[in-house]
Amino acid sequence: MVDVVNRESEPIRVLVAKVGLDGHDRGVKVVARALRDAGMEVIYTGLHRTPEEVVATAIQEDVDVIGISLLSGAHMTLFPQIIELLKRHDAQDRHVLVGGGVIPEEDAAALKKMGVHEILGQDTPPATLVERVRELAIAQRIRA
Repeated sequence: MVDVVNRESEPIRVLVAKVGLDGHDRGVKVVARALRDAGMEVIYTGLHRTPEEVVATAIQEDVDVIGISLLSGAHMTLFPQIIELLKRHDAQDRHVLVGGGVIPEEDAAALKKMGVHEILGQDTPPATLVERVRELAIAQRIRA
């Protein structure tokens, strides 16, 4: 008989990444620290990751949430690539995709229609960010 692991009791695992040419990582480091301080396991990929690297790492690390921070303006190109790669690897139902940074409201609405679960702007308070990531991760675990 195989023991079933109760994922609800495990810490939430979050991958945070800077995709593309965006070289500003102060904000994502603040986000990573807030999530870690809230008891989540955080994997930070560093700067200049490709969508392929992010998806491969998310699958390998078995994270609940993928957080992408973008300030470069390439969100309408990079997020669809990540969504497509998650679909290609049959992983879109296992991972919550959250975006942050500087993303106009009209683009945020379009990204949500594409499959991004949440857009948290640069002015989102850390406590709000932590709570929203927690809610999304728990909901994802219940669905899985």
